[in-house]
Amino acid sequence: MAVLALTVHEAAHAYTADRLGDPTPRLTGRLTLNPIAHIDLFMTILLPAFLILSGSSILFGGAKPVLVSPQRFKKPSRDMALVAAAGPLSNLAQAILWSFLLHLFLRFGLWDENARGILILQVGITLNIVLMLFNLFPLPPLDGSRIMAHFLTGEARRKYVSLERYGIFILLAIVFFVPGFRIVLGTAIAYTGDFIAAMTGLHEVPWWPQFAVS
Repeated sequence: MAVLALTVHEAAHAYTADRLGDPTPRLTGRLTLNPIAHIDLFMTILLPAFLILSGSSILFGGAKPVLVSPQRFKKPSRDMALVAAAGPLSNLAQAILWSFLLHLFLRFGLWDENARGILILQVGITLNIVLMLFNLFPLPPLDGSRIMAHFLTGEARRKYVSLERYGIFILLAIVFFVPGFRIVLGTAIAYTGDFIAAMTGLHEVPWWPQFAVS
């Protein structure tokens, strides 16, 4: 489920950029659902492996960023924001789909409460909600920063974008050393999960995954 969530997320970026006039993702082999094309050695393999082996309570990682050429867009600022938004929106769509399927399988008795498929769909719902909300955090180089940059101009935009060179280090520091961030993210995950459950009818089924807020 994690591989699918990341793959669709990155492919959504590539597809949107291609539709808006930039063939760079397609020419660099990123307009595909083949997960191998989206693997980043550090973010997808080494960092998660290190956290797992070290016994960390936090698992963090990502895929290889999709390269785009903004100058190929008709409206670079707006189109970059649309490309950025496509990734989180793809995760929202996946979370809704898995929630709807889980509702159907449980309501019509296709699975009992101990079926492994329930856990798999639970993981799919949770991972996609986490990916969506995490990527919407407005810190470069996350997707939320591309959206935020569209609404900035002049020196404010330049300074904001310049944070990208330090973004990964700032992000890791926030994730590991700012407990309040995890609490806010956990709360947002819980509310989003409840909203999706209500939308798909899953809240009517007694077995709905509970998100820990800590």
